[in-house]
Amino acid sequence: MNSISENEIEQIAVSYLQSLGYQYLNGLVLSPDGEHPERQYNEVVLVTRLRDAIDKLNPSLSQDAKEDALKKVLRTDSPNALINNETFHKYFTEGVDVEVRTADGIRGEKVYIADFAQPERNEFLAVNQFTIIEGNQNKRPDIILFINGLPLVVIELKNATDENATVKTAFSQLQTYKQAIPSLFTFNELLIVSDGWDALCGTLTSDWGRFMNW
Repeated sequence: MNSISENEIEQIAVSYLQSLGYQYLNGLVLSPDGEHPERQYNEVVLVTRLRDAIDKLNPSLSQDAKEDALKKVLRTDSPNALINNETFHKYFTEGVDVEVRTADGIRGEKVYIADFAQPERNEFLAVNQFTIIEGNQNKRPDIILFINGLPLVVIELKNATDENATVKTAFSQLQTYKQAIPSLFTFNELLIVSDGWDALCGTLTSDWGRFMNW
């Protein structure tokens, strides 16, 4: 078997994602000292992209209503990561409840942060080299998939030619991330591990036995 580096596996994965319609950016470009900064190192959501998506998907609602929804999505109310993830999942799949003032009084409205009926209206972005600093921890997952600026999928890759680097060690790396940079996983919908040959996927609460072939 010819030697292949983990970086090459990462580039193959990025190329595959681009063939599926994802845009690609190196995370260094988006960093505070990058060419086109969009975030601080402690921020995991690309807020400008999320705000643009909310504007696009909710054209009839007031700016105040859309900003209220944005704040709700970004806010974490619980010290429990799973509760925050469950709250976000409801926002993502069902929309964000807001109140709007009308001539007839206050009424409830939904603000949508993704369009499931017309997927092409969403923005799909794959980013590698995305450094996250939380507390005194500095981590950089291999690839993060953003939809409308939201980091929904984390992909961890290992080198299939290295007998010590397996999909199981990639899974273990994800568990480390969950402890070190929990803010990333508030918005997580799917976790993927791969060694270039095999790929398994699971959710935030999946143990190793629940990671299945993708």
